[in-house]
Amino acid sequence: MFDLRIFNAIHNLAGVSRFLDLLGIYLSDSFGYLLIVTVVFFLIREKDWQIRYKNLFFVILSLVLSRGIITELIRILYNRPRPFSALNFEPLIMHGPGFAFPSGHTVFYFTLAFAIWHINKKWGQWLLAGAFILGLARVFIGVHWPFDILGGIAVAWLGVLITKKFLVSRIQSATNETP
Repeated sequence: MFDLRIFNAIHNLAGVSRFLDLLGIYLSDSFGYLLIVTVVFFLIREKDWQIRYKNLFFVILSLVLSRGIITELIRILYNRPRPFSALNFEPLIMHGPGFAFPSGHTVFYFTLAFAIWHINKKWGQWLLAGAFILGLARVFIGVHWPFDILGGIAVAWLGVLITKKFLVSRIQSATNETP
């Protein structure tokens, strides 16, 4: 019930203003491209090619683990309908009725943000704010429940931590060893 109350508080703002609806659609759909461009810019601006590739590798592995593996495993085990399917309304964007939990968009963009935050706190904070806005917009337009967003944040955090702890640290130690 708590999830429904939060959803209603956010989604009930949809349809109030054409400007707000268009802003919500942009933030939920197209704003993510700006976040991706920001991450790419951050990664390629590094002058040291070894650090650049290490950071790129960390981000890509984090995405593969978080979005590609953990998210899909959860969706196999837990099939949660999207709000527009459960409550029988038209969302602000065309969207298929696939699984809602965790939000794939949220996992993807928070994974980017958390990974960059581990590399550079200042850039990471901006990306986290952007990912949070995108997640709220997904609730606003009616394609996700608030807990889908929270679940996406948790999956992203977990995927980045696992990548940092077990994969990247092992690769770094292997490359620092002398034969």
